[in-house]
Amino acid sequence: MAARGTQGGSLMKVLIVGGVAGGMSTATRLRRLKEDAEIIVFEQGPHVSYANCGLPYHIGEVIEQEQSLLLQTPESLHARFNLDVRVNSRVTKIDRANKQVTVSNLLDNTEYQESYDQLVLSTGAKPRMVPIPGLERALVLRDVQDAVKIKALVDNKQIKSAAIIGAGFIGVELAENLQHREIKTTIVEFRGNILPQFDPEMIEPMQKVLIENGIELALSAETETVNESTLTLKDGRVIDADLVVAAIGVVADHKLAVDAGLEIGEAGGIVVDDQMRTSDPNVFAVGDAAQKVSALTGQDQMIWLANLANRHGRLVADVIAGETVAARPSIGTGIIGAFGIAAALTGLTEALAKRMDIAHKVVHLHPGSHAGYYPGAETVSLKVLFDPESGKLLGAQGIGRDGVDKRIDVIATAIYAGLTIDDLMNLELSYAPAFGSAKDAINQAGYVGNNIFTGKTGSVQYGDLADKMAAGAMLVDVRSESENAAGHIPGSVLIPVDTLRKNLDQLEGREVIVHCAVGQRGHTAVQLLKGHGINAKNLDGGYTTWSQGMDAKNRATTN
Repeated sequence: MAARGTQGGSLMKVLIVGGVAGGMSTATRLRRLKEDAEIIVFEQGPHVSYANCGLPYHIGEVIEQEQSLLLQTPESLHARFNLDVRVNSRVTKIDRANKQVTVSNLLDNTEYQESYDQLVLSTGAKPRMVPIPGLERALVLRDVQDAVKIKALVDNKQIKSAAIIGAGFIGVELAENLQHREIKTTIVEFRGNILPQFDPEMIEPMQKVLIENGIELALSAETETVNESTLTLKDGRVIDADLVVAAIGVVADHKLAVDAGLEIGEAGGIVVDDQMRTSDPNVFAVGDAAQKVSALTGQDQMIWLANLANRHGRLVADVIAGETVAARPSIGTGIIGAFGIAAALTGLTEALAKRMDIAHKVVHLHPGSHAGYYPGAETVSLKVLFDPESGKLLGAQGIGRDGVDKRIDVIATAIYAGLTIDDLMNLELSYAPAFGSAKDAINQAGYVGNNIFTGKTGSVQYGDLADKMAAGAMLVDVRSESENAAGHIPGSVLIPVDTLRKNLDQLEGREVIVHCAVGQRGHTAVQLLKGHGINAKNLDGGYTTWSQGMDAKNRATTN
């Protein structure tokens, strides 16, 4: 009988450290490709395959049963895929020279060695901890056991108040679910806005919704001490906190790789090539422990996304099986929801583009999620970045109660394909009154962007407005009298768009910035004024974007 396997005529032996998305994707894909490989998966916890993105929703009882979070068990994985899955087993050392690992059985405290031909590290990320006195009292939310522990405290009526340190995705999702359980909840964030991955004006509507639903935001705030039942901030405020959760962010859990002498990159993750190989050709790394390459900057970065972990786990299996494949650079696309409002982003934000000195143009718009005459239409606020020379799309953010996900997914696909702002005008997207508009929000982003890209309409960003006015620019509100009375920008002059032709003498010889509610009438006004020889630009996104930006700025300094 011929020898089994492909490694020197013997059976191929692959060890995978860590389960969940990256590790289990590698294991199951490899089994489909290599029936004769020996595949062993080590998981230090009791669960090897679970829905970690669903953990906050189990605490809030949106996902009622713990069992619903458990996707596979060692038994089911063995039955279907003939995998040797060893839970409660921590790999403590990699001996690269002898191609073996040391494994600690956490149930009986025994140790043993296991050899490998190929080793895959899927050790994930761990909560970031900072030196705050008393922080050892804080809980974290990393796995099913953490969720069960927090939920038990809520179920047993042991807590009435909670403080969450950190306003990232996990912090916001957990806050929403604790509030659903009638726990008085405060989010403490040292930056000026929640979800700092977003630009401030784009996340302000979600901040408003959180506050309306009873969550307190302590922004631009740092924790001084964690006390027995309170949290003391450096500004002197004391926050009730029977429960404290540290959600300050995550870092790559790469101690095993560091101890083994594998290369760690400047971004903080394990360095891998486009086949997810580490600095040791027999060791791969996937998921949150591994660095990714940005498709937009070309630089290494950490992207904490389950879809990338799944994709790269599959890719590693293909590589081990002998396929010629390579990972694509990553864009970074994410979404979060709370109390019915969703915020999503893809690619570069304006803050990141500025920080990296990447040339860009910006458009803000606030179209409807579907045809306005059909019941239920909601505003979809979009922000799109593109290259000023080529028009190539660089990034987008969206927020609203309906239709945000599909708009950002379309733009993410467009960025992947290398499309331009003009291409958004020409995309043929599905339309019926209940689902979209004849001029979809995506198409409208293209129209607005084209006007700026081609120079037809100059624009001013809300953050630059004050300086422009201080330098002598005249701000003209072209909305109606009733709109102006309901709220206006200080220093603006009201001249409704339909009366502009009668008031040209007030504007001649001036640098004029016009604004309406969202930018559409402003564009009309700019074209009218340009036709009469008046230098005019449009306030991008109109009063809506300006007010969101100012609200975010004020909230950052007063909360």
